[in-house]
Amino acid sequence: MGEHGHSHGGAAGARQLTLALILTGSFLVVEVIYGLLSGSLALLSDAGHMLTDVMALALSLFALKIGQRAADRRRTFGYRRAEILAAAVNAAALFAVGLYILTEAYARLREPVDVQTIPMLVVATAGLLVNIVSARILVQGSKDSLNMKSAYLEVMGDLLGSVAVIVGALLIRFTGLTWIDPVLGALIGLWVLPRTWQLLKASVNVLMEGVPDGVDLDALRAELAALPGVSGVHDLHVWSVTSGQHSLTAHLVSAVPSRTVQAKAAEVAQRYGIEHVTVQLESPGALPVGHDHLHP
Repeated sequence: MGEHGHSHGGAAGARQLTLALILTGSFLVVEVIYGLLSGSLALLSDAGHMLTDVMALALSLFALKIGQRAADRRRTFGYRRAEILAAAVNAAALFAVGLYILTEAYARLREPVDVQTIPMLVVATAGLLVNIVSARILVQGSKDSLNMKSAYLEVMGDLLGSVAVIVGALLIRFTGLTWIDPVLGALIGLWVLPRTWQLLKASVNVLMEGVPDGVDLDALRAELAALPGVSGVHDLHVWSVTSGQHSLTAHLVSAVPSRTVQAKAAEVAQRYGIEHVTVQLESPGALPVGHDHLHP
């Protein structure tokens, strides 16, 4: 059941990413050509951001395809962690772009740049429509996968960029205040950075095999220790292979028949969203197998 759900979700995610990639890639070409013809630095800068979107979407799609490969003798957990690697790379790249936007905004405030408003309006409006469609395509998958979430954040960041370019072009056209453009750019950067930082932290936590967000390890340990017949819990480890795929291993000291305790332990783990459970039982008084320096 779990494998079927993952494969079905993966196929849907691949379709969503492919559609978003086609839309974004096509518009990137249009924006670069328009930016070069008009000489608009704002459009070329936005095209640079769009290029990171295309690269991120392509990387996410590649990771999703790799992640669908079945487990083999070298990768016994399968290849789904490729999605987390892609999410971490995308988040790091987007964080760098956010910092660049802030730096560029500061530079433009010090030395204002002439902005051509008509090309900005035309291309940014088209870009807004493309990004709205792409965001609608990706929003569902972003709730369950860090990889899809990183792609969704890329598109949302660019959607805000399109809105900023439109608002900036209108305000500059009617007021002549060129500082509006870098200020709006800085606001986009400030929106992107904290969300990207959270995504980067979550991705690194999975790569470091940290306890998944939302799992209270102390409460989980207490529930396992409170099971009938269990007198001790050690070597308790909880980690994620990828988004939504959590695993648990533990040694339980118990005099109760193994199947009974293992079934109860699996029930406890499932309440914490953990599906893959491996429990080793030890008789009371026996020397523990393995070592747990943090939790003796």
